[in-house]
Amino acid sequence: PEFADRSILWNSVEQIEKARDSQLAREIEAALPRELSGEQQLALVRAYVKDNFVDKGMCADFAIHDKGTGNPHVHIMLTLRPLKENGQWGAKCRKAYDLDENGQRIPDGKGGWKNHREDTTNWNDKGNVEIWRAAWAACTNRALEAAGHPALVDHRSYKRRGIDKIPSVHLGPAASQMEKRGIRTDKGEVNR
Repeated sequence: PEFADRSILWNSVEQIEKARDSQLAREIEAALPRELSGEQQLALVRAYVKDNFVDKGMCADFAIHDKGTGNPHVHIMLTLRPLKENGQWGAKCRKAYDLDENGQRIPDGKGGWKNHREDTTNWNDKGNVEIWRAAWAACTNRALEAAGHPALVDHRSYKRRGIDKIPSVHLGPAASQMEKRGIRTDKGEVNR
């Protein structure tokens, strides 16, 4: 319950990591549909985070940004260590011994055994990107449908969907503001 306070959560994450180059978290950023109200966007994010991360044992912290400029989005920070039932952090990985064809440990020639590290979860698996993107699209489409909007979101690229169209380049806030003031930017030129 104390992790409801984000500063306590992230201080705890930092304290458990011993290596100075440890990966503390994963960030996911997603666009929110402008067709949904702020309350509906919040419900969408909560449902997505619960179903895809919290229910799998991750702690998730999110912030919705909407400056009224037509780019509402959410930043989702996820822990990489599982949280055990007792409220303590679990290990990200464990030592696994290499075994020979008979299932016996292999000596390393130094008095120990050959071994390697195995992740305790699959949370850092790159294949999750596709799963999480598809889940975001499905969650977003359910929210849009419930709100009576016919718009649909698809997480796949134009190429994967068989659409012969060149995707635009994300301008970002600085280039966007420059373009609005009539200043041409390199990214804007690519899009034009």
